[in-house]
Amino acid sequence: MELLEGLLTIAVIHLLAAASPGPDFLLVSQQTLTQGKRAGLFCSLGIAAGLAVHLSYSILGLAVLIANSSQWLLFIKIAGGSYLIYLGIKGIRSSPKPTPTNNYKQNARITTAGESFKQGLLCNCLNPKAPIYFVALFTTVLSPGLPLFHLAIYSVWIMVIQLSWFSALTFFISRPVISEQFNRIGHWLDRVFGCLMITIGFKVLTTKIE
Repeated sequence: MELLEGLLTIAVIHLLAAASPGPDFLLVSQQTLTQGKRAGLFCSLGIAAGLAVHLSYSILGLAVLIANSSQWLLFIKIAGGSYLIYLGIKGIRSSPKPTPTNNYKQNARITTAGESFKQGLLCNCLNPKAPIYFVALFTTVLSPGLPLFHLAIYSVWIMVIQLSWFSALTFFISRPVISEQFNRIGHWLDRVFGCLMITIGFKVLTTKIE
C-alpha cells in the first residue's frame, strides 16, 4: 500500500471510528458543556495522547498479545468500566445548584486543564475495545511488514484525526447558540452525563469482549 493511499484509507476508517458515540464522545461533550471550550479541548488532547499508548504497543506487536489474553482484557475491562462509573458518580455528586445571579458554569467547580487532560487520557487508555480495534487495523489495513517510518507517520496521522474530530466537536457544541440552551438546564447537566457514564461503565463491565 502506497503511503498516500494508506493515509486516505486510515482517514476514512478512523474518522468513522472516532465519530461513533462512546465514552470518549460523551466525556468531551460533558467537559465542554459543563466546563467550557478550554476543558473540552484539553480533554480531546488527552484522548489523542491515549491513542499514543495504543499505537505504541501496536507497533511493537503487543496488540495481538493483549487482544488474545483473556486476563489482560479482563483487567482493562474492569479498570475501564470502573473508571467510567467513578466519573459518573463524581459528576452526579459535584453538581451544585445555580443561584439567580450566576449561571451554571460560574457556580460549577472549575476543572483544571490538567484534570481534563487526565480524564481524556484515562478514558481512552482504559477502553477494552481499543486493543482489538488496533489489531484489526494493523493486520488487515496496514501490513505488518511496513517500514517503521511509515508506521510512525500513520500513527501520528491517526492521532491528528482523533484530535481534529473531538476539537471540532468541542468548537461546535461550545457555540453560544448551543451552550446557552444547555445552561438553561444548568444543574441537571452533570447528573444526566453522570448517569450516562455509569450506564456505559456497567455496559463495559458486563459486555463480553471477543
